[in-house]
Amino acid sequence: MLPMTESVLAPGVILRAVQTKKFKTSMLSVTFLEPLTADHASLNALLPKVLRRGTQRHPDMESLSAALDDLYGGGIEPILRKKGEVQCIGFWGSFLDDAFVPQKTHILEEATALLGELVLAPAGGKEGFLPAYVESEKENLLQKIRSQVNDKLQYALSRLRTQMCQGEAYGLDKLGTEAQVQAITGEALYDRYREILETAPVCFYYCGSADADRVERAFRKAFAGLPNTQRHAVPKTKVQMEPEGPVRRFHDNLDVNQGKLILGFRTGGGFQDVSTVAKGLLFNAIFGGTTNSKLFLHVREKLSLCYFANSSLAQNKGLLQVYSGVEFSNFQKAAEEILAQLSACQKGEISPDELEAARRSVVGSLRTTLDAQGRLEEYWLNRAVSGTRFAPEELAEAVKAVSREDVVQVAQRVQLDSVYTLRGKEG
Repeated sequence: MLPMTESVLAPGVILRAVQTKKFKTSMLSVTFLEPLTADHASLNALLPKVLRRGTQRHPDMESLSAALDDLYGGGIEPILRKKGEVQCIGFWGSFLDDAFVPQKTHILEEATALLGELVLAPAGGKEGFLPAYVESEKENLLQKIRSQVNDKLQYALSRLRTQMCQGEAYGLDKLGTEAQVQAITGEALYDRYREILETAPVCFYYCGSADADRVERAFRKAFAGLPNTQRHAVPKTKVQMEPEGPVRRFHDNLDVNQGKLILGFRTGGGFQDVSTVAKGLLFNAIFGGTTNSKLFLHVREKLSLCYFANSSLAQNKGLLQVYSGVEFSNFQKAAEEILAQLSACQKGEISPDELEAARRSVVGSLRTTLDAQGRLEEYWLNRAVSGTRFAPEELAEAVKAVSREDVVQVAQRVQLDSVYTLRGKEG
């Protein structure tokens, strides 16, 4: 098991350090956890992009690139993620691990210091953000929002979430809206920045060969300027246990040749502790999460009703989404067969071979998490958001213990809430 050390640097400020010598690079990140709200979504989305434009010591992209080149070609990029109803904003960095550089070279300390600069000492100083940077990044964010429709599957998934979760924070786009972005002023963005620094919970992360004490010293020094204030608790995600009424149906018409069919289900609760997460992952793998799943083998391969048919589980929110690409004429048949495969799971029609193939797939995926620094960082961020601490290895052991009866119990709580179809312009 990869050793992970957790340290509380201040109230609401947590450092998680994973010690390993298996990578030639070290990874570090800083993430602020904010409730996803309509008022702040676009401001929060814009903030790391503006901060990444420069610091007081490195006031432009060219100067920042030179500083990164001096660190053996390291990189730091802004991050914006949505975990349940939590908006996660900040930076991640990847640098050559100290074990692979000449002695007396301290990449960890220098990289962490540069990360601290980006967060605490933006170009423009205490006078506020540079107007040119704000306006430039506003335009970039607007283009990103407008371009979402170009990825038709992701657009369809977003539309299902927006309409299925009307009135819930989960239905909000992590980028916000065009109108919200256009209304942003430099002053409002700087006020939001100061508020986040003072009130948002902070997650620091490190993965590399350095020992935990050294990592803690590096982060403490780099972020000594972080306000020592009372921070709010990690935001909670509200879970709606079951549909509020009859199945709701939504659709859009666009110039597309292939239809998209998305089904949204309520699962009767969230998946957060190690046992419920293990059961949820195994159910999803059997139903539609792998190439050995019922949706893949029956709906796609046997009946040829879909170009693809997969399912995904939003653990914190307790939602299950089935997404598929279909001919327009097959919407009804495909939906009926998807529901028939869910019914099969609910009735316990799961063969020993299906169960074990799904188990191997989930356990294998968790093991590969240990071999990918980005996936490992995101795994521990998920744990921070859910308030849990179990490691990937512990979750893999829990998956091994899940029975067919456990999977059936999960399946029996799943209820269809909404159906979304993306159709051609001819309807």
